[in-house]
Amino acid sequence: MELIDTHCHLQFDAYHGREDDVIAAATHAGVKKFICVGTSLKDSKAAASIAQDKKNVWATAGVHPHDASQFLTDPNGAKKLNKIIDLPKVVAVGEVGLDHYKMYSPKDVQEQVLKAQLEVGLKQGLPFIFHIRDAWDSFWPIFDSYKAVRGVIHSFSTDQRQLDKILSRGLYIGLNGIMTFTEDKAQLAAARAVPDEYLVLETDAPFLTPVPFRNELCEPKHIVSTAEFLAELRGQKLEELAKISTVNAIELFGLDS
Repeated sequence: MELIDTHCHLQFDAYHGREDDVIAAATHAGVKKFICVGTSLKDSKAAASIAQDKKNVWATAGVHPHDASQFLTDPNGAKKLNKIIDLPKVVAVGEVGLDHYKMYSPKDVQEQVLKAQLEVGLKQGLPFIFHIRDAWDSFWPIFDSYKAVRGVIHSFSTDQRQLDKILSRGLYIGLNGIMTFTEDKAQLAAARAVPDEYLVLETDAPFLTPVPFRNELCEPKHIVSTAEFLAELRGQKLEELAKISTVNAIELFGLDS
């Protein structure tokens, strides 16, 4: 069985000095490939560095909506992002999007930065990793103003209504440990309804540790517990779900190219 963690943050301080051990533990559990997702310019450079240094690790480069204000203060921000994207093994633009739940950056600033990154990524021909929280009504008009946007909705935790909108635009769905502990039946029903061809798995490590490890720091190895839960939820064999999600991840991010 082979699994791919399409969204983790191995560059975060939580793993400093023990990245090899974390990767080895995940590999032993069946996780064979990792995508290390950037959240700011500095963080994206760190993610790219890990990807260049570690086998079977790839990276993304992007500015999270929480860091949008900081990005705008740098007049060379877009050029710096382009430079990171050009580094070896950077396979997507992300984590980008809108977050109207915590609002660490104003709405207009988040939207401006999202548009800037969409333009950068489309020129590079890369897929996107989207972080959308309590901001769907603002996101879709922006998304629809661009053509041929490929990518995944990270940390999907909404309902069938939004799922239908996501799928109608050909985007993938990233499911993680949230599904193992949510009490929202609409979220679970939507996760059950995700078509096989649009499903990828992720951890968002070091966050969102799945049941039964809720008191532990999340690591890529914990994706196995999420996969087991989802297989039962969706009425699939674990090996089948693993194969489907792995093939999708490889195709979306071009991991074998």
